[in-house]
Amino acid sequence: MVPEAGRWQVGRWRGAWRDAPVTRRRTVRFVAASAVAGLALGTGAAAVAGPWDGGQRTAERARAEHVRAGVGGGARHAGPQAAPVPPVLGALRAGRGEPAGLAAALEPLLQDPALGSAGRAAAVVDALTGEKLYGSGERDAYTPASTIKLATAAAALAALGPEHRIATTVLGGGPDGGIVLVGGGDPTLTARPEPGGFASLAELADATAGALKAHGTERVRLAYDASRYAGPALHVIGPNENLAPVSALMVDEGRLDDSDRGPADRTADPAGDAARKFAAMLRERGVEVDGDIAEGRAQAGAPRLASVSSAPLSALVERALTNSDNDIAEALARQTAVAGGEEASFAGAARAVTDRLTKLGLPMDGVHIADGSGLDRADRATADFLARLLVRAADPGRPGLRPVLTGLPVAGFTGTLRERYAAGTGGRGLVRAKTGTLTGVNTLAGTVVTPSGRLLAFAFLASGTTDADAAQKALDRLATTLAATAG
Repeated sequence: MVPEAGRWQVGRWRGAWRDAPVTRRRTVRFVAASAVAGLALGTGAAAVAGPWDGGQRTAERARAEHVRAGVGGGARHAGPQAAPVPPVLGALRAGRGEPAGLAAALEPLLQDPALGSAGRAAAVVDALTGEKLYGSGERDAYTPASTIKLATAAAALAALGPEHRIATTVLGGGPDGGIVLVGGGDPTLTARPEPGGFASLAELADATAGALKAHGTERVRLAYDASRYAGPALHVIGPNENLAPVSALMVDEGRLDDSDRGPADRTADPAGDAARKFAAMLRERGVEVDGDIAEGRAQAGAPRLASVSSAPLSALVERALTNSDNDIAEALARQTAVAGGEEASFAGAARAVTDRLTKLGLPMDGVHIADGSGLDRADRATADFLARLLVRAADPGRPGLRPVLTGLPVAGFTGTLRERYAAGTGGRGLVRAKTGTLTGVNTLAGTVVTPSGRLLAFAFLASGTTDADAAQKALDRLATTLAATAG
């Protein structure tokens, strides 16, 4: 249960901090870092960027430490400097009641014609107490577009935990005495020379070649196994540059160029392409691959020759949310299905995600999960559901959900909000939110720190929009207004 305003105590934070494993403690720093990083970013002290580290961006945490200590980074810096910020546990406060003038400020903005003709909804909740501060059509269900990734992420974290990793394995005992490349469902497995923290196909080839040569084997047959996932591989939108066919075995999200995010041409055969790249790497390492490379399975009890693992689930969640990565989101949904004993298909993943969200105690009336990415227009969510999900992720009793918050793009600086909230905009660096965009649909759900240090969770949904850019600006004005709200 989210604590009531009158019962909120810093001691509860400290208790959760002491009891949590070290790797989870790092994610608990989010709420204070939101205030600290927001102030730093808003005054131009620094831009938040990677790399990722334990649930929070390293640069963001380092900058927060500099701001708290009043350090400018060594050299003297021109321009405005961030003011000192209170210690981590005192950076935010729980409030009670609606901030003065909130409804009067939001309601005219919600009437903006740019928000479409088919309805709009809003929900604002105190993230620390769960108190509803504002609502307008908040229980009406709309197509959420990519803000449904928040639900996918929360379900995966609840099912598997933030430390979980996805393995890609090579087994002996394959057809004709060969080896089998077995996909575990890691879409970030990379064939690139610099893996950048992701699981490396080249490292897997190194280990496999070494294991084979240790047994005197320099010629082998290769099969591949992508059977961990079931059902149709193609999303209902069909072949699309925003999502590869969903496969348990793929490299670089099936991209046919050197991009690592955003739209790109995709292979129609992710598993086969991954196996062929692996075969080429084995040959480069002195192991000849004979015959055709085809699907196949290893014998029961076959020995494991080599394995590589993905980044922790917390990092995958953050990347999925920051960049609105559809491939990772669909993989997270299927991993949730596997953990829940469901078929790892679109339908099975939808059931598993729904089950996990229900167990989290979220308001599910009107909510319908059709996929993990939000590309399916059959998805439905309410503004109340999305805001409450963010409140649940801020609950100190659920540190495993914190990557849902740490992965939110920072207004004007990271991910899908990098090009929004121009310099001088009130919400720049203070708003952190997941975006959602489909033709005729624009959504925004996230958190914001008020001038008084109150952390608010919000969700704004708009349907029937005709100008995506105008709709986004209207949503951003709503979030910016929250950032300027006293109380």
